[in-house]
Amino acid sequence: MKSTDFSKGKVWQNIIVQSIPLILAQVVQLLYNVVDRIYIGHLPGADSMALTGIGLVFPLTTLIAAFTFLFGTGGTPLFSIARGAGQEERAGRILGNTFSLLLGTSVALLFFCYLLRRPILYLFGASDDSYLYADAYLKIYLLGTSFTMLSTGLNGFINAQGFPRIGMLTTLLGALLNLVLDPVFIFGLQMGVGGAALATVISQAVSCVWVLQFLTGKRALLPIRKENLRIDRKLSGEIMALGMSGFIMQGTNCLVQVVCNATLKVYGGDLYVGVMTVLNSAREILSLPVSGITSGAQPVLGYNYGAKEYDKVRQGIRFMAALGITYTLLAWILVILSPHLLLSVFTADVAMIEVGVHALRLYFFGFFFMAFQFSGQSAFTALGYSRHAICFSLLRKAVIVAPLTLLLPRIGFGVEGVFLAEPISNAIGGLACFMTMYFALYRKLEDKKE
Repeated sequence: MKSTDFSKGKVWQNIIVQSIPLILAQVVQLLYNVVDRIYIGHLPGADSMALTGIGLVFPLTTLIAAFTFLFGTGGTPLFSIARGAGQEERAGRILGNTFSLLLGTSVALLFFCYLLRRPILYLFGASDDSYLYADAYLKIYLLGTSFTMLSTGLNGFINAQGFPRIGMLTTLLGALLNLVLDPVFIFGLQMGVGGAALATVISQAVSCVWVLQFLTGKRALLPIRKENLRIDRKLSGEIMALGMSGFIMQGTNCLVQVVCNATLKVYGGDLYVGVMTVLNSAREILSLPVSGITSGAQPVLGYNYGAKEYDKVRQGIRFMAALGITYTLLAWILVILSPHLLLSVFTADVAMIEVGVHALRLYFFGFFFMAFQFSGQSAFTALGYSRHAICFSLLRKAVIVAPLTLLLPRIGFGVEGVFLAEPISNAIGGLACFMTMYFALYRKLEDKKE
């Protein structure tokens, strides 16, 4: 059980031990959607329209992720802090309440999004041609809402109990199944985009069963118990308050995706909506390691904070930031040197690749600034500074990206303005978040040393 005591050993080693399986798990998790996009981008006879249709679904899948983050990223750090402080009864109630919140919300989202999917997709920028592909995918994908929310939202509790390898296997099983089923359903059974969605739903169901089997079984240090499932308003409020930053981050991502798609439809047409789908896919892949590093650091930081090991918290923050910045610099160099390679993974459409090369370089300019946002955000969340985390989630997307996406194309930048909004927000929002974390949190931890 020593692996569950994050106050023992070197902080950087604990972070790496947590991060590597988590990164692998997130890579596998990403395969759910990325593999779909890769296969769909190479559908014979569909050109770029099928990929454009999937891009129109992004805001709704992001909305589902936002509610998953609201409860999952809110409950997990509270759970870690409670364990570090020796409050195991409270930690168990946090886990049980998080499960109930995820399940109830997933059912509500399923009915809401399914019944209103047509007006929602047209609001998001669909044309009559792209709607056919978007609807074929979405109406099946939504059936797996509960599976994806439970598996993703609860998997952090497995990692927080010191079982990162089990957390990795959660998504590994489902994603490998998705990888096998995608070509069978899409090409073998000729189901097209609907087949991609069905493969994803089945895979998510497998992941969900794995998570629940572990968290209700004997291996879990703190399993889900029936008596902890009843919603506690005060505790749920704490979970949502801390998870609000993750919710707002994903919710504002949803807002930005809607604004981007609608603006691109006006200034560039369906082709550019498809290009943005590819760019979002590339960003998800390239940002995944830094996301895994900062997410892996959270239970270590939270545990040591709860145990009053403030020096180790500071060490963890320094290591997390340095590793994240180094990685994102290398990723930016990759984008500059190999844009055609990244684009060709997702599409064989010559027109999309030609337009996409310039858009990719604009969109990823100064990519390393994302590491400042991730590091600051994760430190605030891990240590329970929910208001700070919420503030900077709103700043980067709602205050900077969305307005710039609307403004820049209208003042002479045209379609390029949509792609420039992201790097500008990364620089301003990322530095503001990190510097505030440094002065408001990091330096104050020195004064708390005993």
